[in-house]
Amino acid sequence: MTKLHTFFLDQHGCAKNQVDGELLINRLVNKGLTQVFDASEADVIVINSCGFIESAKKESLDAVFSAKSAYPDSKIILAGCLAERYADEFKKELTEADAILGNGDLSKIDDVVDSLREGKRAVIKEKQLGVCCGERNLLLSFNGSAYIKITEGCNNNCSYCAIPLIRGQLRSRRASEIVEEIKDLLSKGIFEFNLVGQDLAAYGTGKDDDVYGEGRSPLNCADGKISPLARLLGDISKITGDFWIRLLYIHPDHFTSDILPVIKADKRILPYFDIPFQTGDNALIKAMNRVGNADEYIKIAKLIRNELPESALRTTFLTGFAGETEAAHENTKEFLKKISFDWSGCFSYSKEDDTVGAKMKNQVPHKIAEKRAKELEEIQAVITKERLSRRCGKEYDILIEEIVEGEESGLAIGRAWFQAPEVDGCVVVSYDKDNEEENSAVKKGRLVRVKITSSSSVDLNGEFICDSPLNKNRATSTLLFAEERINENARGQSLGEI
Repeated sequence: MTKLHTFFLDQHGCAKNQVDGELLINRLVNKGLTQVFDASEADVIVINSCGFIESAKKESLDAVFSAKSAYPDSKIILAGCLAERYADEFKKELTEADAILGNGDLSKIDDVVDSLREGKRAVIKEKQLGVCCGERNLLLSFNGSAYIKITEGCNNNCSYCAIPLIRGQLRSRRASEIVEEIKDLLSKGIFEFNLVGQDLAAYGTGKDDDVYGEGRSPLNCADGKISPLARLLGDISKITGDFWIRLLYIHPDHFTSDILPVIKADKRILPYFDIPFQTGDNALIKAMNRVGNADEYIKIAKLIRNELPESALRTTFLTGFAGETEAAHENTKEFLKKISFDWSGCFSYSKEDDTVGAKMKNQVPHKIAEKRAKELEEIQAVITKERLSRRCGKEYDILIEEIVEGEESGLAIGRAWFQAPEVDGCVVVSYDKDNEEENSAVKKGRLVRVKITSSSSVDLNGEFICDSPLNKNRATSTLLFAEERINENARGQSLGEI
């Protein structure tokens, strides 16, 4: 019997995969293992991988090779999307991994540990059913923030995307279960809740979904009915207390305007809209297996801003998709300028196995795709700088993420409501650390009231005004955050850099 006492998690991928990582942590702790934050101290190293695009796959595989080379006596578990996608191939070819665990059923990590303790190699890939959820006592977010997964999988079948191949078809969690999880985390001191799923607008419309015990809901509700997402937001709005709710990832073809009145009625539901348009060229929109068009997408942005003038809009663009001409790229540039997003991300196309896009003609060279991505980023930098300049002179509540050490005057880094974690800019907060009142107020996970004094093309600078009234009735944090237990200058050790 092999003794396994400690484990190290090497986390990769998106926010949805982060939730899976947090669930794995909790199950491993319940299995009797202790989490460590230095891989050299771990009996078990879990690489929670990403399998979305080529660069992410390479990063995850490099982590496996690095871990096996640096820590040959440790047991290496490859988990996550890459493990799910290529489990059959890795069973034979990836001998560096002592176990492979897909993400269909995360509870199977218990069986993996049992097998490793018995000296056996384990390869487990379960059918994608339901939405994996459960208790999370250590979060990989910054203090005070959490992701809430409300759906799993996707039915959109965009021609460039491998998510349905990895995560399966759309499934949604029960609304009551989501509300109870938010209440529980709120009672443990969480303030910011970021709802995540591959397409939040499709919440409750999966083939087997029954989120309210009333059967499956149609994607576009009629007869006076409201969408499942709007209904869910209404239920969340009934929760008492101060908090932020942010919606991440709404497919533009499924955008449902009935969420706007709910957001308008409750300032705790942030008017932040993350809608990945991907392109502004109609031919490419169709090639991507989407049903809208550029004019319709522009109308969505106008509708949001008409109903919620203070709203923040984020999008994602994909450059170099098969058939993208220079004229198509110019259309996307004009689309970006017309909507004038607060934020946008951009990545070049990665030809993924078994997707429709991989078989299309007129593939675009990677160098051209990267050049086009850079052009979009340069346009966005100018737009973001201008939009951020409008924030100057205004006051906002800022959720503090980090305290900058070693400065004579006090400096902290945080986010306002219009800045999502990890992907948008931040607010650099100046305060007097020799002032007892200010020093005690500026703590990780707390909110402070800040006046914005200047802006750049990414970030804002502001001066401390006072402790935020939003802290007044907040519960004391009882959760652990990885940030509190690892080196202040890094969010965990990266096995890919060993």
